Amino acid sequence: MADADNLLALLQRPLEPTFLPKNDGKTVIDLPDEFLTDRYRPIGAELQSRFSSDAEQRIPVRQVATPDLSFANGIPRRGGFSLFIPKHRDAAAALINLFMQQPDVQTLMSVATYCRDRLNPVLFQYGLAVAVQHREDTKNVTIPSIVSLFPDQFVDPSVFPKLREEGAVVQQESRMVIDIPPNFTASDREDEQRLAYFREDIGVNMHHWHWHLVYPGDGPDAVVRKDRRGELFFYMHSQLIARYNIERFCAKLKKVRHFTNYREPIVEGYFPKMVRSQTNRAYPARAANVTLQDVERVGDNTFVSVNDLERWRDRIHEAIDQGFVLDKDGNRMMLDEERGIDILGDVVEASSISPNQKLYGSLHNMGHNVIAFVHDPDSRYLEEYGVMGDVTTAMRDPIFYRWHGMIDGIFRRHKDQLTPYTAQQLGNAGVTVSSVGVQLSRPNTPANVLLTFWQRSQVDLAAGLDFGPNGNVFASFTHLQHAPFSFRVEVNNDSGAIRKGTLRIWIAPKVDERGTPLTFREQRLYFVEMDTSTVTLNPGMNTIVRRSDQSSVTIPYDRTFRAIGTKSAPTAADELAQFRFCGCGWPQHMLVPKGTPEGVQFDLFAMVSDYEQDSIAQELDPNAPCSDSHSFCGLRDKKYPDRRAMGYPFDRSTAPTVATLQDFVGPNANMKTATVQVKFNNTVIART
Repeated sequence: MADADNLLALLQRPLEPTFLPKNDGKTVIDLPDEFLTDRYRPIGAELQSRFSSDAEQRIPVRQVATPDLSFANGIPRRGGFSLFIPKHRDAAAALINLFMQQPDVQTLMSVATYCRDRLNPVLFQYGLAVAVQHREDTKNVTIPSIVSLFPDQFVDPSVFPKLREEGAVVQQESRMVIDIPPNFTASDREDEQRLAYFREDIGVNMHHWHWHLVYPGDGPDAVVRKDRRGELFFYMHSQLIARYNIERFCAKLKKVRHFTNYREPIVEGYFPKMVRSQTNRAYPARAANVTLQDVERVGDNTFVSVNDLERWRDRIHEAIDQGFVLDKDGNRMMLDEERGIDILGDVVEASSISPNQKLYGSLHNMGHNVIAFVHDPDSRYLEEYGVMGDVTTAMRDPIFYRWHGMIDGIFRRHKDQLTPYTAQQLGNAGVTVSSVGVQLSRPNTPANVLLTFWQRSQVDLAAGLDFGPNGNVFASFTHLQHAPFSFRVEVNNDSGAIRKGTLRIWIAPKVDERGTPLTFREQRLYFVEMDTSTVTLNPGMNTIVRRSDQSSVTIPYDRTFRAIGTKSAPTAADELAQFRFCGCGWPQHMLVPKGTPEGVQFDLFAMVSDYEQDSIAQELDPNAPCSDSHSFCGLRDKKYPDRRAMGYPFDRSTAPTVATLQDFVGPNANMKTATVQVKFNNTVIART
């Protein structure tokens, strides 16, 4: 593992030449002269001696045959890189293939070292990170938080001069923390700014990046073809939209209006005020009321028309209505209850395992492109893509939620054609849920009341400050947080024998932004998963307590914002294993909706479903790494651990007689609801 961990040195300070010291100046990578770029090869000996005198660790890189990197021609080293641009996706797939094919870690280190100073840094980082996560000999290497490597994609650029000044002038032990201001992209005259705390949250955007790292759209088939990946694409993004709509209701804003008419102006403008470190150019803004244009960008080899998007959408709609898609050979692939949503997810995302990309196109990806290039669709002004063109920044833009709301509508069109769940599929004979509630962890607090507030936390950005100071350079940022709490569920098992069950906990808003009660048909789309766990039920009454930090949806703060370097990793073996892979998951600090100072009421729902219908036949270690955030990210090297459809029991429509949540719950003894209130306290508390 020590050799594999050497790969981390290649991730630090992405724009600096590889021969510059890493790990606060303590580590030097010894390059063969042939690996130096043309600029530095003539002075190679001088460089190696000049920068290695104080090194505590030297990483030798052995000479290997230099790889052919022609697949990346046309992607500037100091330029943008987007997983939505086909040319860039193809280059990423080729690079992942190159890294995956290396026979051992030492050869991988050599090939990656040669590539590093010759490729676009974001392309290099993405390709190496995907390969490291999927190779047997490197998959336990800790992939650092992307905010520590490319902070320009997450924070206000005005902090970088301050960080460099602090690092250059002040000794490490005396450096001050530089504050990243919240709400720097618009004033309160813009209604959408009420949701900036969600859209621009660093952890939320990093979740989106890491999910696409674990589920790359292109690359070796074994890397892309994961269990139920198409369904996960649907479910993860669907839950994003549901959570965003809940936050809108709390802010007294209407639900997201799906972007179904590609010809109408985009009323929302977005001015990101962020600068790409590779080019020192700002991410382009989008003014209000612009209209999508055909994209014809020769340099990016990206050609897509608005008519293409409409045609692909209509063909997918037709396939859903007919109940099947056609594969490349013209064979029907039925969109049935079991596999339909998974096939449809591959079609809509247009990953490399899409059954027929020629027929159904690339609706999701190319839609991102058409929006991302709306300011310069033919490259007339030599502008690069906007924030919608990058998985690390797309969720900052209000149009992301309108576009993905439309995508979610496509999936819902399929789901609404499925037969409603039967009493047998929903019930669990012999199991009765008698009560459900929440309780804050602090003593003497009222039941069924959750509290949210602002929290100020710190992140070390030193590894992303190219040509910056050695040592730590901390920035602080403000984000939503909730007080720790527990779910408490009382379950009676009158079967007379020990049984297993699956406890599913959800919440949903009771009313919309106007205070109007939601019908069950509406509310069903706003249920968000809070936790799913396997429980053992003894005969008689059982009390099940699940802490909020045990949620199957989230990962803790330390893993969302993990830094690079040995000091940041835990030392205990079990904690280290958990820390290494588990960067994928919704941030724990965003588990609970914001609420309001006066309180917002939610329906809390709990059910215990039949484990015999839930379980997957596979060996599972309950203490295995990453078992704690499987709802959005699955399990590593395993099948998704729940046989039910993702979103069950709310993913299908119900009979017309089910008008309220109580109509849905009433006939099923294994379900129970309660009313909880979320109160927001507008104070800032420092993380301790």
